[in-house]
Amino acid sequence: MAKSSPVRHASRSLIWLGVIIVALVAALAGGVLWGGATIAPKLGLDLQGGTEVILTPALEHGKHVTSDELDQAVSIIRQRVDASGVSEATVSTQGNDNIVVDVPGKLDEATRERIEASSKMELRPVLLAESPATTSFTGDDGKETPYPTPAPTLANTPTAKPTDASDLNYVTPYLEAEYESFDCSSLKNADTNVAPASKPLVTCDSDGTTKYLLGPVEVEGSHITDASAGTVTSSQGVSTGQWAVNLTFDKKGAAAFDKVSQRLYNYYEAAEEAGTSDARSQFAFVLDGKVLEAPQMQGVITGNTSQITGSFTQESAQALADQLKFGALPVSFKVQSSDTISATLGSTQLLSGMIAGAIGLLLVFIYTLFQYRTLGFVTIFSLVIAAALSYLSIAVLSWEMGYRLSLAGVAGLIVAIGFTADSFIVYFERIRDELRGGRELISAVEAGWKRARATIYAAKSTNLLSAIVLYFLAVGNVQGFAFTLGLTTIIDVIVVVMFTHPILRLLARTPFFASGHKLSGLDPSALGAVYRGAGQFRPPVAVSSAKLAGARKEAAKRQTIAERKAALQNAGGAGDGKDD
Repeated sequence: MAKSSPVRHASRSLIWLGVIIVALVAALAGGVLWGGATIAPKLGLDLQGGTEVILTPALEHGKHVTSDELDQAVSIIRQRVDASGVSEATVSTQGNDNIVVDVPGKLDEATRERIEASSKMELRPVLLAESPATTSFTGDDGKETPYPTPAPTLANTPTAKPTDASDLNYVTPYLEAEYESFDCSSLKNADTNVAPASKPLVTCDSDGTTKYLLGPVEVEGSHITDASAGTVTSSQGVSTGQWAVNLTFDKKGAAAFDKVSQRLYNYYEAAEEAGTSDARSQFAFVLDGKVLEAPQMQGVITGNTSQITGSFTQESAQALADQLKFGALPVSFKVQSSDTISATLGSTQLLSGMIAGAIGLLLVFIYTLFQYRTLGFVTIFSLVIAAALSYLSIAVLSWEMGYRLSLAGVAGLIVAIGFTADSFIVYFERIRDELRGGRELISAVEAGWKRARATIYAAKSTNLLSAIVLYFLAVGNVQGFAFTLGLTTIIDVIVVVMFTHPILRLLARTPFFASGHKLSGLDPSALGAVYRGAGQFRPPVAVSSAKLAGARKEAAKRQTIAERKAALQNAGGAGDGKDD
């Protein structure tokens, strides 16, 4: 099969570039019309302002939060905010115990819940419950059979020292009275989230429909290393369409959970044989003093992974996975205040940044026109297309992913102007080198691209790697700078490959450029070409004797030791042959 011609290949690249631009425009237009998007990208906290939430630790009297616990809490809350898709948010400490969360724009309810649900995650066994269990742990056999949980009966409960966290001896008459009188509607005002880990806990689920009496904490939420939402698969590997939450524990958490699962599964089996149910087969995930889920233990968990199944939707499964994954705070926190804050920089700084970018772009235009004549217009159009792609991409990401443009991000865009222009300069200079070597323009464009391509790819790979490392190691505004730098690096490569090179392929076949017009920027004679093709060399240039002697001395200086010895021997041999 014959290869496509350079002209056809160039045309195809330009068409695909047009398709990409049209697709971005259509996506943004659709978002504006039906998805609540805006034509302009969303701005960061420093340019627009937003919401500030201050969290303070909820500790027992006389206890204090340590600096390590505070730093760990900051890291986890930052992960929560980032997981919600909010960009350019800042999480920092205030004084010796408070955490300040600044989020750009209006704080949506989902993000607010992620921030305010900032208590320590606890995994406690269920002692008593008043409603049916709606979820379950799936055992090795994949069986799931929820059982109704009856109202508690404590008349015959002995009063002895408890032997484990599921022992009903924890239920003293005082605790029984507290459990029976507890009202789920008052949970928000109750301080159940600060109960000691070694003591039972009376609480309700997040909906306030089920009341629980829970045993002491047996597994800390910090031992959950990962949690994700997914669909359940059958033994044949086929998805059942049922949503579940997959858990992964660290080594210590897996060992503790293994021991707990054996005890709770024994309660489950005993109840099943008796044809009844036992609340003690349930295990509760507690966050902010509320029970997120209390699934039944329907199998012994021997590894470090487990799965929670039940009446989940995709949204509820993902929400629970996020809460379990990012809920392992070392201490509990409560909201001290939530206020609207103004921009720290404002529109004046944004305008200054845009003016700086425009000046930089103008200087690049002037330089390329001065250096490359008409060829400089290729650079100008390439930069315009790169700017359009960058703007459209940021606007779409702002709508789809919650990305926000900060002043640091604007700085990344300005720096990208120089990096993008470098790619074109490298390519143009390679073409000029080929012309100096005697190639015709069409051949010089192809050979120059082969030489420039490797250099461009190597440079852009370095830029992209730097941006990626900076993005993952930094926080806040620095991440915004790294993001825009990485995005524009990718766009730079796309523009060079799909616009700059194809355009030069087409221009090389036009009479203006192919003839080496003086204003084209690709005039071989102006570039000092030695060979111009078809046996045509540059005419000899007269050189004075003084310049010739200087050139010989300069050449002698550049001789190697071996060349100098050979020259002396030749000079000596010539002298011996003469008559005295």
